Amino acid sequence: MPSISKKGQQLPPSPIRKLVPFAEAAKLRGTKVIHLNIGQPDIASPKVALDAIRNLDRTVIEYSHSAGYESYRKGLATYYQGVGVDVTHEQILITNGGSEALLFGMMACFEPGDELIIPEPFYANYNSFAMAAGVTVVPLRTVIEDGFTLPPISAFEALITPRTKGILICNPGNPTGRIYGEDELDRLRDIVKKHDLFLFADEVYREFCYDGATHISAMALDGIDQQVVLIDSVSKRYSMCGARVGALVTKNSELYDAVLKFAQARLSPPTFGQIASEAALKTPASYFTDVITEYKERRDILVKGLNTIPGVVCPEPNGAFYCLVELPIDDSDRFCQWLLEEFDWNGHTVMMAPATGFYAKPETGIRQVRLAYVLKKDLLATAVECLRQALIAYPGTVK
Repeated sequence: MPSISKKGQQLPPSPIRKLVPFAEAAKLRGTKVIHLNIGQPDIASPKVALDAIRNLDRTVIEYSHSAGYESYRKGLATYYQGVGVDVTHEQILITNGGSEALLFGMMACFEPGDELIIPEPFYANYNSFAMAAGVTVVPLRTVIEDGFTLPPISAFEALITPRTKGILICNPGNPTGRIYGEDELDRLRDIVKKHDLFLFADEVYREFCYDGATHISAMALDGIDQQVVLIDSVSKRYSMCGARVGALVTKNSELYDAVLKFAQARLSPPTFGQIASEAALKTPASYFTDVITEYKERRDILVKGLNTIPGVVCPEPNGAFYCLVELPIDDSDRFCQWLLEEFDWNGHTVMMAPATGFYAKPETGIRQVRLAYVLKKDLLATAVECLRQALIAYPGTVK
């Protein structure tokens, strides 16, 4: 029997999805599972996008250009210009979700064995994309005690070697909900310029900022136009995760041409998803006003509730719709599985993502979990009470 590749064997399972079989089994037993493990909002997608699919009048579902429909890219360029990102449609390449944009960008920018610095905790699939591209992830530790603030330049420079070729940030952050301020972004700009690095900026949660926080795009930083690789997606902005439409944006024409070759090899991004995404650009501003208000209220219920539970530490996020939580437990993987296998409170239990998968070294997140406040407020309140009771009942709770 031929052996499976080392890459296939070593690729880590998703902490967000690996417990799905246990959740399915819990549901078969009659337990109601509150899904806080995944960033799948229950917010309705914009009507204008849904109508574009319902009213589609085509006789052929054809390939698009490998870079995406020109009309969509032109509309997207107008959107970006409205949020302070000055680009043209010829600097935008449409991808199969933000995931493909990250993978194509890594393959175009880095050689196997090159190093990519990522502040941790970070989105779990960054590990998978880096491994697929042959890139070595070099984690830069940020800590829950100070709300995951970026460390000083000296901490970055301590990690830079001759193989360091880039830095990757998520802003607003997944899994932390952190929005980087002007001083933090200026720090990044200075490091990128000094050491001639690429700066990958995952900005898919751009719209979701709370308590007066504002988002500054990496594309707006002076002097690094040719080094910024912007990653974007419609998944969260319009609650259209299943559309699988993202974008890679770069002002570096050589990089764009390289990424386009990868895009040509996979033929084209999805036709239906692009039709819906182009229509979504006409979404009224009131949609986002309402959605941001709703997420802020959901955040307050979840975060304030969690912080009333003895031993729980949950910094208040000011962006995205996630929080990273430290629990008084022995092992977050064991606890999250136990919740689905052995526990319920009033017929409910909670599914969460163990934070072990959001660190380069899993043991760093052994007492932490990520929760997504993407469900209705009454379910979030129930989830808080479930966790309160679970921590009393769980054999591995640390007193």
